[in-house]
Amino acid sequence: MMLKKTLLGLSLLLPALLVQAHEYTAGELHIEHPWSREMPAVAPTAAAYFVVHNKGSEADRLLSASTPVAGKAELHEHIHADGLMKMQQVQNVAIPAGGEVKFEPMGYHVMLFNLKQQAKDGERFPLTLTFEKAGTVEVEIAVHKDAPEGSTHGEGQHQH
Repeated sequence: MMLKKTLLGLSLLLPALLVQAHEYTAGELHIEHPWSREMPAVAPTAAAYFVVHNKGSEADRLLSASTPVAGKAELHEHIHADGLMKMQQVQNVAIPAGGEVKFEPMGYHVMLFNLKQQAKDGERFPLTLTFEKAGTVEVEIAVHKDAPEGSTHGEGQHQH
């Protein structure tokens, strides 16, 4: 009986430990759970998502992203225009002092073009984020079949 309780306790604790292991810090910035959705092998693009918390007293800006698994990485946002949702590239993303910015489906995201191959569920790949003040930080993007629990928006696929 005690062994069952111990195993149950560990099984409940393990996901929390894994989530904590998937966070990064750059200066006053804290980057939480970078992820991407598994896409079909023939898909030419993918997107990366994460949350940036700015624990500092000064705003910062995400200037660019890069990864060896794609020919190009761009910062993008979804916008409502004339009753339609569309995506457009942005030159940078402001991270307010004491605030956060969510990179999520139907919001800001890092668009990956000219992929060498699509990553599969359970795999990881590196993504380098360059901030104006905090500098560069390399994160590992965890690939999931579905959006991880806690990501606020849904299952829509990107069309560019």
